[in-house]
Amino acid sequence: MSPDTVPSPKKPDPNSLAHSIPPGFVIGTATAAAQIEGASTAAGRSVWDDFSAQPGRIIDGSDTSVTCDHYSRYAEDVALMSTLGADAYRFSFAWPRLQPSGLGALDPAGIDFYDRMLDELAEHAISPFATLYHWDTPAELEAGWLDRDTALRFGEFASLVGERFADRVDAWITLNEPATVTLNGYALGIHAPGETLLFDALPTVHHQLLGHGLAVQALRAASVPGRIGITNVHSPVRAATDSPEDAAMAQLFDIVHNRVFADPVLLGSYPDVPDELAPLFGALGGADSRDLDTICQPLDFYGLNYYMPTRVAAGAGTGASPDGTAEAMTGLPFHLVDIDEYPRTGFGWPIAPKHLGTALAEMRDRYGAALPPVYITENGASFADEVAPNGTINDPERIAYLDAHLRAAFDAVAPGGAADGVDLRGYFAWSLLDNWEWAAGFTQRFGLVHVDFDTLERTPKASFEWLRQVLAARQR
Repeated sequence: MSPDTVPSPKKPDPNSLAHSIPPGFVIGTATAAAQIEGASTAAGRSVWDDFSAQPGRIIDGSDTSVTCDHYSRYAEDVALMSTLGADAYRFSFAWPRLQPSGLGALDPAGIDFYDRMLDELAEHAISPFATLYHWDTPAELEAGWLDRDTALRFGEFASLVGERFADRVDAWITLNEPATVTLNGYALGIHAPGETLLFDALPTVHHQLLGHGLAVQALRAASVPGRIGITNVHSPVRAATDSPEDAAMAQLFDIVHNRVFADPVLLGSYPDVPDELAPLFGALGGADSRDLDTICQPLDFYGLNYYMPTRVAAGAGTGASPDGTAEAMTGLPFHLVDIDEYPRTGFGWPIAPKHLGTALAEMRDRYGAALPPVYITENGASFADEVAPNGTINDPERIAYLDAHLRAAFDAVAPGGAADGVDLRGYFAWSLLDNWEWAAGFTQRFGLVHVDFDTLERTPKASFEWLRQVLAARQR
């Protein structure tokens, strides 16, 4: 059966998948601080606190003040992970909670919270994978990633966090999805801070990557024993037609979404662009070689977030995108085209697991020996989960999604597979909990665990039990 065949109603066999999992392969769940912690009044303000307070920015008018209240309920959530049998937990340190102004010493209350959470993870033998930046820039850094100084501040933050938690974290991720920060936050205005700069947002690429390199240097200087990497979202890009115009715009989108973020990290240079596109990339032209040396630090792993492929056509679109409506998109020379041949998630994203293998193969082909071991650091789907009268939540679509994507990943890296040669080390399901899904608020549910956003009660879904059975049956 093709990995993109629409799944049958029968629940995928957990034992069959379990026997496909290589020994030592890490399977965990992932979250982000701004999406689950709440208690925003107990921390410095982030750009998301300010963004969500602006009318019309969040689809349901919700904000970051409570979200899932993980700040108070972390022990309950870690216990859920233990019941699941998860090997690891990918979470993020909230920069504004630990360093409210983006400057100076770490806040004792923030330190205490993460100390307690890490203690809980250790008690349950769950390996911590910590992300230093998952989109929550301190609001007091007013220019954000448009300002080179933010990269310097981030490097200092990484140094302080590395020194404080060096012995508590097994893997460090410097940045999560710098592509999404640049594209949605600074180019299109869908995410915080809501700038609509289009290609004038490109300085945020360089400043984020410089911050990454400085953070790697800081963590190494702090002698952290944990592995160090970065995470970005990669989407295989295809042209909508065979026309030269569509092909050129697909190449442009591949550069701005994928290559401009990965090439400097892994190869030490920004990608070459066709002469006719070069004026769009003026902000990255002539990047200081010393900066590129800092950005291209040796890494222990590369984190790949995969959700969907992208189809691109020439010409301005209507302003609709998979992440929401962005009027700024009408100013671009390309637009995204619906991929109708696949089933869709609640977000409208195409469910195309074989393209996870394509993403892995493209990484291997582009970066060769420069590509370190890879973790799939996010993969998951939102669906309109319904609570049955007896309180259970049956989510067969999510079970089929997770099963198909895990199998597609294993098939791709197997001998003779599409991505043969990629050293794939692990997979993190997005997400442990239904959470506050950025500009979509509480309208999209990605969790293995259902959260009642009125009472905050947690209820494991059928997908949680299915994955628990998979993890219990695998070979160690």
